[in-house]
Amino acid sequence: MAGIVHRYHRFGGRGYRQRVYVERAQPLEQYTTEELYALFRFGNADIKYIADLVRPKLQRRTRRSHSLSVEEQVLIGLRFYASGTFYQVVGDNIGVDKSTVSDVVKAVSIALASLVNQFVSLPKDVQIAQTKHKFFLLGNMPNTIGVIDCTHVHIQAPHERDWEYINRKGRRSINIQLVSDADLIITNCVVKWPGSVHDARILRESALYRELQTNRPDGIILRDSAYPLLLWLMTPFLAATTPAQARFNTAHCKTGCAIELLNGVLKRRFACLNYLRVEPQGACNIILACIVLHNIATRRNVPLCDDVYDAPEPVEESDQPLAFCQNEGLTGCISQSKFQTYLFGTAVYVIPILCPVSLQPDIVWITCHLRYSHSKSGTESLCCCESSAKPRITFVFF
Repeated sequence: MAGIVHRYHRFGGRGYRQRVYVERAQPLEQYTTEELYALFRFGNADIKYIADLVRPKLQRRTRRSHSLSVEEQVLIGLRFYASGTFYQVVGDNIGVDKSTVSDVVKAVSIALASLVNQFVSLPKDVQIAQTKHKFFLLGNMPNTIGVIDCTHVHIQAPHERDWEYINRKGRRSINIQLVSDADLIITNCVVKWPGSVHDARILRESALYRELQTNRPDGIILRDSAYPLLLWLMTPFLAATTPAQARFNTAHCKTGCAIELLNGVLKRRFACLNYLRVEPQGACNIILACIVLHNIATRRNVPLCDDVYDAPEPVEESDQPLAFCQNEGLTGCISQSKFQTYLFGTAVYVIPILCPVSLQPDIVWITCHLRYSHSKSGTESLCCCESSAKPRITFVFF
């Protein structure tokens, strides 16, 4: 009782003051579709779809103290991913404090990162045939199911083990490994290694390497000479000494541009990946969240804004030293040699004919020693007619 009297006299008998909340912005209502794409990289329906995905992890039990709804949390996270600016600027746009933005970005990133296995996976069954067909149309490289590369996401200096994150360019970063298909969908990712780690080591320590070494895939993955040459991982010739090797390198380069384009689109769609002012663990969660969002945007055909899209990053030879695993070079070189000999060692002639099924003009590939065939739909095998001539001629009807 004495405490109550003391407080009464201290505050001069003033009554209870009701808390006043600042009115928050309502982006889904006040912005047009074009403005939503420019500010958040997603449209109205896409934002609601993402909110439904993370609702079980972000839904508040009550609206007490004017708590943020799931849609508002998603909008705050998307605005940060798209702009990469300071928390204070994001908070001013939405109408919340910078500390709230920090907490929300962390929660949304963890929620989206937990969905990575749902949205990031290698092609299977029918998808493998479709992926091979799309890569073949892209660069005339057959039997390709993916392209792999590493890219660096710069971060601020961490408080512990700072030297591990300094990359070859002297900047602190997270080195992430990505595998892409021809549609720029990320099919595998490794996000945990500091910037000083070599690309080949990231691959060798990954679950992808262990899986494909044990169960060889129905196809090959392409990348530059910084990686080891394996039965399922094809690298270009360091020095093309024959026309066949030159044609192989040309097709390899054209097809490998897909991963360079992916890196450019990913970092321009989500500008936060250019520099993250968080600790490494938080940076990894944000990167995984952006990977999940990128696949969602690609599969839902979310358009790229004019100020987001730009030409792909130039293809450069890696300046990292070559790294090979024990006993990997022999089998890889044999595979590479056979690949270029049988697929690029003979001329290819293209002649128009009438397809007996659809009665439409089509193309027949006549090659020596080439037994590769692929249907347009990617789901059925083609009819191949082989002659008894020496060398054997194969007629592939598309």
